[in-house]
Amino acid sequence: MGITQILFWFLTALALGSALMVIFSKNPVHSVLWLIVTFFAISGHYILLNAQFLAIVNIIVYAGAIMVLFLFVVMLMNLNSELESQKGKWLKVAGAFSGGCLFIVIIAALKDSADMHQQVLLKSGDIGLIHNLGKALFENYVVPFELSSVLFLSAIVGTVVIGKKGD
Repeated sequence: MGITQILFWFLTALALGSALMVIFSKNPVHSVLWLIVTFFAISGHYILLNAQFLAIVNIIVYAGAIMVLFLFVVMLMNLNSELESQKGKWLKVAGAFSGGCLFIVIIAALKDSADMHQQVLLKSGDIGLIHNLGKALFENYVVPFELSSVLFLSAIVGTVVIGKKGD
């Protein structure tokens, strides 16, 4: 067993364990922190698949921005225990139904996994590299890329102007 397989199984165990901790943690802040660990483990899988761009975007967008938003929402929420006890029965039923649907989808996806494995082995190993993405952006899509940068710059300037107006 090579180092790649050991790393794969470690990241898999980490992702599954932290995902279970998200579900079973009583404290919502702890659940969000375990979700961040899950996102980092998934980013490790992306790196093993040679999809560096997806790994970086997953860390920046999900583990960074979205999790900070989740933490603020959880900390500012007023958790009412009376309301929680009334909804608990229906939430468990809805959770069991959703989990069953997810299980069916996973079984259906794993049914054809042997065929997909053969197809993946035939591809070259440089598909998800950042170098190739940058090359495509700056050769084929230069104008839309530059227009989006001007749009983002104008949005930032507009935000600063609106924010300074109150002072």
